[in-house]
Amino acid sequence: MTPKTSQNSLTIMTNIVLPNETNSLRNLFGGELLAKMDRCASIAATRHCARRVVTASVNHVSFNYPIPEGGIVVLEAKVSRAFSTSMEIYVDVWLDDPIQQKKIPTNEGIYTFVAVDDNNKPVRIPEVIPETDLEKERYTAALRRKELSLVLSGRLAAQDAHEIRKLFVS
Repeated sequence: MTPKTSQNSLTIMTNIVLPNETNSLRNLFGGELLAKMDRCASIAATRHCARRVVTASVNHVSFNYPIPEGGIVVLEAKVSRAFSTSMEIYVDVWLDDPIQQKKIPTNEGIYTFVAVDDNNKPVRIPEVIPETDLEKERYTAALRRKELSLVLSGRLAAQDAHEIRKLFVS
C-alpha cells in the first residue's frame, strides 16, 4: 500500500453561522460545531484511505473562542497519523473575518476513524508521511495518544507504552 502525505487528505469546509444554529448567547452551539467537525474529519479520513469510514472516537475538543451568529467558520481537517486500520484526524477551526482580513483560531479537535469494508469489518489503510513541522509534531503525538488510550482501556500494559514512558523517563 502506497503511503500518502497529510496534505492528500486535506479537507476545508466553510460555513456561515445561521440563527437556528445558535444558543441563547447567539453563538454557534457546541453540538453543531462538533457535527461539522465530524463531517470534515470523515471526508479527510475517506480521502486518505479511499474507503468507507466510521467515527471510532472523539479524543479531544477544545472550545477556545465563541463563533457568533453570522460569523464565517472555517474547518480544516487532515489525517495526522494512520495505524493499521485506524487513523487520527486533527481538525482546526477558525472564525474568518474577510472584512478585517483576519482569521481567529477558535477550536481544535482530534478524531479517530476506522476504515471498513462492505461488511463493516476494519481494513488496512496506507501510512501517513508528515511533511511540515506541525504535521511531524502531530504525527509523533498521535502515537502517544494512542498508547495512552490503549493503557487506559486495559489493552496495553503501562510498561509497554514506550512513547509515553519517554516523557517521564530520561
